[in-house]
Amino acid sequence: MNNGSTAPRPGHVPVTRREILDADALERTLARLAHELIERNDDVASVALVGIHTRGVPLARRLQELVAERSGVTPLLGSVDIAFHRDDVLVRAGGAPLRAQPLVRSTELDFALEGRTCVLVDDVLFTGRTIRAAIAALLDYGRPARVQLAVLVDRGHRELPIRPDFVGKNLPTRVGEDVRVRLAEVDDVTDGVELWGPVDGSTTDESDEPNSNEPTLEREARA
Repeated sequence: MNNGSTAPRPGHVPVTRREILDADALERTLARLAHELIERNDDVASVALVGIHTRGVPLARRLQELVAERSGVTPLLGSVDIAFHRDDVLVRAGGAPLRAQPLVRSTELDFALEGRTCVLVDDVLFTGRTIRAAIAALLDYGRPARVQLAVLVDRGHRELPIRPDFVGKNLPTRVGEDVRVRLAEVDDVTDGVELWGPVDGSTTDESDEPNSNEPTLEREARA
């Protein structure tokens, strides 16, 4: 997608959109991540890739296929939902939720975690609160030997002491910007990563997002 500003519409704040990764670059990035996963884990058979809903799940599936092609060993695959472990949905004293409540999806971990290396997979790492919730959700199902983190994009601005083990792309951003990941399995469009930012210091309008009903989970600042 070309750089530049979107045309303003009534009731919408204009934004700039810059492509960070196109489909080919995203594919190469995942191939590199798969190689690093193999290099860092001597026993690939003990590895389980656990995708964080939503876009972390297809990313974990793609990494599973790439690791299997390169190592000859297919790691286990699972998914985890963080809805009940988020720190922004708790309602105290009978009050109304401060934000819209998250959509609850299924957690699928059809294997024992004990003795395994569980690699949490997500699309964008931001404040770290989604990852904290994912670790809490994972530990509800067992005690893995260790937990690693693989993310497609690390955009910075951490609020918790969380650091990824595998990073597809480090992308410096401003707080008011959005990193928007497109995956064919979820968005039914060509793969890619874009950086959206407000024009002239205005606030990005979420309704301009192509997939606003399925926001990237790692946007904890608003999610």
